[in-house]
Amino acid sequence: MANTLKFGNGQWATGNGTALAYNDENSNFKPLPFDFTRASSGTVVNQSGLIETVGSGIPRIDFQGNTKGALLLEPSRTNVITYSEDYSQSAWIKNSTGTGTNPTLDFGYTSPDGSLNATKIIFNIGAGSSAADLSLLKTAITTIDGVATIYLKGDTGGEDISFLAGNTRENIILTNSWKRYTLSNASLFQLTLRLRGDQSTNNSCTIYVWGAQIEEGSYPTSYIPTSGSAVTRVAETNRQTPPSGVIGQTEGTMFVDCKVNAQGTYTGFSLNDNTTNNEVIIRFTTQDRIEYYLRSGGSQPIGGGTTLFDTDKRVKIAFAYKSGDSSVYINGAQVTTSTTTTMPVNLSIIKFARGNSTADFSGKTNDFKLYNTRLSNSELAALTQV
Repeated sequence: MANTLKFGNGQWATGNGTALAYNDENSNFKPLPFDFTRASSGTVVNQSGLIETVGSGIPRIDFQGNTKGALLLEPSRTNVITYSEDYSQSAWIKNSTGTGTNPTLDFGYTSPDGSLNATKIIFNIGAGSSAADLSLLKTAITTIDGVATIYLKGDTGGEDISFLAGNTRENIILTNSWKRYTLSNASLFQLTLRLRGDQSTNNSCTIYVWGAQIEEGSYPTSYIPTSGSAVTRVAETNRQTPPSGVIGQTEGTMFVDCKVNAQGTYTGFSLNDNTTNNEVIIRFTTQDRIEYYLRSGGSQPIGGGTTLFDTDKRVKIAFAYKSGDSSVYINGAQVTTSTTTTMPVNLSIIKFARGNSTADFSGKTNDFKLYNTRLSNSELAALTQV
């Protein structure tokens, strides 16, 4: 089998505007860089497990829960909280009700980015105030439909607090390690941490807080730090026009190992002619579906879908195409075959997106491979085994 392009699988090299893929057939290394764009900085979890900021135009390789790393691609998002780390600002309100007292803030503790910029909060409702309510970190924002996130940890673990965003609340028991907590709401207008005497086993507790974010959208994306104004992380793209021979024209196989952020609108991976007339595509949709299509001259001789899409798990997909003998495998199992003899023409571009669409892939790509031959079914099963 001729593996004409390799990308990822623990082999990463990035630069300004580029992410390296390569062909190493016959031990002859040939660089095949992707053109990468993001006109802003962005954050990522590095190999040490810390959140770090990556400069504008530099691809982000994320190591959260993955020792080999994965290319992180996300849509444009804006953190509308103007002070995401500095809770001494007047935008954040220390508040209490009943017989409670305002919480105490202390600054200069180690945060998830390794800096001394986390805040310690001491809640103290007071003895005999079992129904008292104590609220912290409430900031008025423009009402949006979105997601609120914040990093929290307890002083010793076991701290019982409430996390509120808009009219949605989650009661949580903290550990003594940093964790990012998430709430979704169709009408977000505030973010609050609260120790409620009628819901906590204790009338006081100490916690640490960092990295508050509210963004418009149906799922959370990577942390966007702010220090006085809302900040936008610009959308990312990754694509390549490879030399002749990399994309198989009469037969080939596209393999993807990825984890999708959330249901997207036809986001995915494709080989195409920069249109949707001729393409081989793997895509993820809003209906929790993985779909696979082959189009030729605008017609669609291969098309199908499966409900295996799970945003919490990695998925491995291989689409093998050849006149009279095409097949798709997902996580080691064959999901479709086709005997169509109609194949696309002029496949010239690799996109982490659908055809000429702007719906770029959103998620983490662990591994991406191309073969200019149709792999055997046993090879497809082995390649996609999880």
